[in-house]
Amino acid sequence: MKLDVNALGTFYRMAREGAGLAAGRLTHMTDVETRVGVTKLNFMRGREIRHDFEDSTEKIGVRVELSGAIEGYSVVVFDRENALRIVETIVSESDAEEFDEMNKSAATEVGNIMNNGFIDGWADVLETVIDVSTPEFVKGESADVFFSDLEEAPGDDDLALLFQSHIEAVDTEVGFSHYLFPERESMSRVLEQLRTSGGIEYDKLEGFDRMAERGAEEVAKTATTLTGIDTSVEIRRLNFVSLEAIPEEVPDERLVGVAFEFDGVPSGYLLFLFDEESAREIVDAMVPMASDDGDGDDDDDADGPESFDEMGTSAIKELGNIMASGFLDGWANVLDTTIDHSTPEFVHDIGTAAVDPVIVQLGENQEFAFVFDTVITADGKEFDCEVYAIPDEDDLERALNDLEVDRIEDAPTTADFQEVDNT
Repeated sequence: MKLDVNALGTFYRMAREGAGLAAGRLTHMTDVETRVGVTKLNFMRGREIRHDFEDSTEKIGVRVELSGAIEGYSVVVFDRENALRIVETIVSESDAEEFDEMNKSAATEVGNIMNNGFIDGWADVLETVIDVSTPEFVKGESADVFFSDLEEAPGDDDLALLFQSHIEAVDTEVGFSHYLFPERESMSRVLEQLRTSGGIEYDKLEGFDRMAERGAEEVAKTATTLTGIDTSVEIRRLNFVSLEAIPEEVPDERLVGVAFEFDGVPSGYLLFLFDEESAREIVDAMVPMASDDGDGDDDDDADGPESFDEMGTSAIKELGNIMASGFLDGWANVLDTTIDHSTPEFVHDIGTAAVDPVIVQLGENQEFAFVFDTVITADGKEFDCEVYAIPDEDDLERALNDLEVDRIEDAPTTADFQEVDNT
């Protein structure tokens, strides 16, 4: 199975179109205004799908089997409280406490309408027919309840091509996630029809994901050495998203980060973003008293860029430099190429403004990007850090086509970085 940006772009548009239809049908059924949130085309390992369900809350799902142009399963999953909230809007006599037969029937109908909205959107984009089975109601607290009996569901270490969409109800806390588990052969047929360039072999993309994991391991080791805090870095998934969707994911709060441009095969941009609290804790670990505002107490009164003095800014840039070297040197070693990165650029701004400069530069040449979702845990605490590694799509295709997947585990990932010049 080969992938190219045109094919993946069409699948992304399918997901957006389907989410729009699903949102419209939910609004019509419940009289609750809805909007489409971020839609992602994910390359995600089975263990991370299961991780998404490990929050000890009961979930309600509706799944259907697909046949025709795309075979597999489509599953809509609600948190229990959100499902009951929706049921309450369409079943006036519901006590919205338990899933009795009436509430179960209402939830199944909502989930069926959502599934059909997504699937009709895909069929419209593909100009084909996709048939849907009778909906099945599913309830439980683990992913196994929803997916373990599906042949198409990935194993823990398998990299699966998944769709995830999120629809939000305006002025109320109602949302859900959507999963598509396509049967591999049918997906391969569709991708082959859509592909316009040479494309990337699917196992090469899996190698790219493993390559990023190796780079993350090196980041964790060097960050632990620098801060003295036991640190781990986990790549949770590889997303294929529209560039315009990236700002939608960024929290609407003041963020601290470091941005780099990298050049070689591949070239692109690398951005590390922390919330302010996490950034201060990291600075304190690296340079005690660096984030003290100098007024004799423990508070950080300043709320603008000046709240990070020269020493704190230098510490964040140094950590960013080490993290960038870990990622990029790991990639270069595996790809047997050279990747250089720029000096770190300190970022301290509100939400979208922190990523806009990178998006604007990338948008001159491409519409979509591969983005890694990464979680950094230090001393048992999960830092609010987003890592955007966005390679140029043409460079990435060339690099991955030359990738020898078997040598990934043997290639060294040790980063060779230089001190940051803050003068």
